Amino acid sequence: MSQHTPVVVIVGGGFGGLSTARALKKAQVKVILIDRNNHHLFQPLLYQVATSVLAPGQIGSPIRGILRKSENTTVILGDVTGIDTAARCVLVNSADRIGVKISYDYLILATGVQHSYFGHDEFEKYAPGLKSLADAVAIRNKILRAFEQAEAEEDPSHHKELLTFVLVGAGPTGVEMASAIAVMVRSTLKHEFRRIDPASARIVLVDMATRPLGTFAPELSDAAQRRLTELGIEVRLGHGVDSIDDEGVVVAGDRIVSKTVIWTAGVAPSPAGKWLNAETDRAGRVRVRSDLTVQDHPEIFVVGDTASLDQDGKPLPGVAQVAMQQGRYASSLIRCRLEGKPCPSPFRYFDKGNLAVVGKGFAILQSGKVRLSGLLAWLVWAAVHLQFLAQSSLRVSVFVQWVWTYVTGQRGSRLIVKHHCD
Repeated sequence: MSQHTPVVVIVGGGFGGLSTARALKKAQVKVILIDRNNHHLFQPLLYQVATSVLAPGQIGSPIRGILRKSENTTVILGDVTGIDTAARCVLVNSADRIGVKISYDYLILATGVQHSYFGHDEFEKYAPGLKSLADAVAIRNKILRAFEQAEAEEDPSHHKELLTFVLVGAGPTGVEMASAIAVMVRSTLKHEFRRIDPASARIVLVDMATRPLGTFAPELSDAAQRRLTELGIEVRLGHGVDSIDDEGVVVAGDRIVSKTVIWTAGVAPSPAGKWLNAETDRAGRVRVRSDLTVQDHPEIFVVGDTASLDQDGKPLPGVAQVAMQQGRYASSLIRCRLEGKPCPSPFRYFDKGNLAVVGKGFAILQSGKVRLSGLLAWLVWAAVHLQFLAQSSLRVSVFVQWVWTYVTGQRGSRLIVKHHCD
């Protein structure tokens, strides 16, 4: 009788899932990675696709290509709809097959997050979010189409609403997106229109918080806000949006007329907590133990944005570094169990720092006691982001495009891509 080879099922091909699969490359296990997309997405650069700096293919890589040398790994394109913890199997919809059961000995849930409108799901119709390549292309279409419509509009009184861009949420995505739009209208688009002045575009960044980039030290947050102001961006803090409709937004009773509203605020975890019937935090993330396993299920690990774990009295942030380190930890724990070795000490996140870019040649950096803002921080930001792209070919492509855009102001992909239903 042949000996059973343990099966490790990984749900999600993001930073956490890929990190786990790569770390199990030489382990004596069968790895099955399931994702609803066939590609791994470098989400931190999504805003650059939405603002025409990069093309979608420069931040997305086929999962099969990334794991082509991992001979013990099978990739399945499918949508996980539930988990049977008693039978130890996940339920998957794939193409025309519904509810296919895939058994596991160990399960890694790295399912990431989705948009959250804080109980106002009606906002989604008017304010799209940014979490996928499809989202980025749709927002790119929306931004570019606004300028095209303004150029074609003969009544100048309508230009204001067409050229007003409102971003809801002043975290990294909102700040980076707003500053990228500001740079685009003042450089790339400046000399390409005849009936409108792209630089007259109004960009408004709204947040309930009292300062942008609130996870950074106050002095860095202040530096970012000054930079936003220098770029001509209106920063409205201390008030959330009261309503969003097809005419714009209402903030603290004040209507901002706009045809382009972009949601860059909250996120919500996947329904993994419901699948497991496990304890969750207020945001819906699964409460995990110090070894990243679920209570009463030592064979199930939850990593990345879907997991809730406190360290030094504070919840770990939903960033790529956390997911990657947790993925590697989960794989090492599985290998120790299979090889009969002592288990590693409880997971502890090593914070390498935090970065955010605010327009051309300016970023902020916080790492331990180090605080930087300006060009040097921007160079560090660029180096770090290039390093974490999934494939070397993408690093070369993105580097060349960044240099070209920095020197000439020309962007990589300013295409309005229409769907049949448009």
